[in-house]
Amino acid sequence: MIKLDYFAVLIAVAAIVALSLWPLKSHGEGEHEEHGDTGGQEEHGNAGGHAVHWTYAGAEGPEHWGDLSPNFAACKSGRMQSPIDIASAATGLVVGVPGHGFAYQDVPLSIVHNGHTVQLNYAPGSSMSIEGQQYDLLQFHFHAPSEHTVDGKAFPMEAHFVHKDSHGGLAVIGVMIEEGAANAALANAWAHLPAHEAVETTVSDVSVNAGAVLPPDGRYHHYKGSLTTPPCSEGVRWFVLSQPITMSAAQIQKFEAAAAPNARPVQPLNSRLMIGPG
Repeated sequence: MIKLDYFAVLIAVAAIVALSLWPLKSHGEGEHEEHGDTGGQEEHGNAGGHAVHWTYAGAEGPEHWGDLSPNFAACKSGRMQSPIDIASAATGLVVGVPGHGFAYQDVPLSIVHNGHTVQLNYAPGSSMSIEGQQYDLLQFHFHAPSEHTVDGKAFPMEAHFVHKDSHGGLAVIGVMIEEGAANAALANAWAHLPAHEAVETTVSDVSVNAGAVLPPDGRYHHYKGSLTTPPCSEGVRWFVLSQPITMSAAQIQKFEAAAAPNARPVQPLNSRLMIGPG
């Protein structure tokens, strides 16, 4: 009788343990599905914990971004979207010269191909100042062809230098890139350019300075716009420099093979004012 009671207790305990483990296993599978491989795109918005996949063509391309997630609604309904076509001699162009200054430092090369572009991440300590407001440089990345156009003309590439102030406000410097002489300031970075999506790599013995990439002519066109990728958040201060920089055909082709095309089409200017050339 004692043996029967002993085995009955063992069976009951085993059943309880099995029942308690079953929902934990199911939860684990659900977590895997919810937080699976996102290709590094979680920063661009998610819905219900699921990373939203977007591309530059097809059913997940720019014309459909606003339908992919409620978080991307501005891509479809926003009235201050970027990029735009810049009319260099537009009638009624408002001209202004806001003060600005750059204080960029040499930093170790930190480069990543996030599936949408090749991006150089910047260590803290570099900034620019616009009308007394400091914006810290976070990163700069590239698009091919250019996202902004000038008088309807697209350039082979465009660089975006992304900054943020202490309140979370964003300011982006846009620089057009045309084919010409090889770009010495980007030569070391291009030697380590990832050919496909890859995790961030830091090359401690190679440095980069964003200031060396900028053209000597600091004049620009300024307007209020948005991110050019989902979630297309508005309120971004854009400063598109008037003078392009050059890259060699080989440098341009190397980026195109890795990430192009990755340009959002131009968006309506609507009633926005443009200030330029500052």
